[in-house]
Amino acid sequence: MNANQIINIAMRLFGRRLMNKGINAGIDHFSKGKGSKGGPVSGQKNGDIAKKARQISRVMRRF
Repeated sequence: MNANQIINIAMRLFGRRLMNKGINAGIDHFSKGKGSKGGPVSGQKNGDIAKKARQISRVMRRF
């Protein structure tokens, strides 16, 4: 292996982790809803929506 291949492997690993963190942060942010301030969902439904959003994101990453 030459230096270029090693750098490419490291950049792919780093990029993948960064992308996953960004996707998870975005899904967590949008799945929280507005809460008690008149948002569309609150309480237990927030957890259900967050769980489904995470499941959907896992499936979409496989594609």
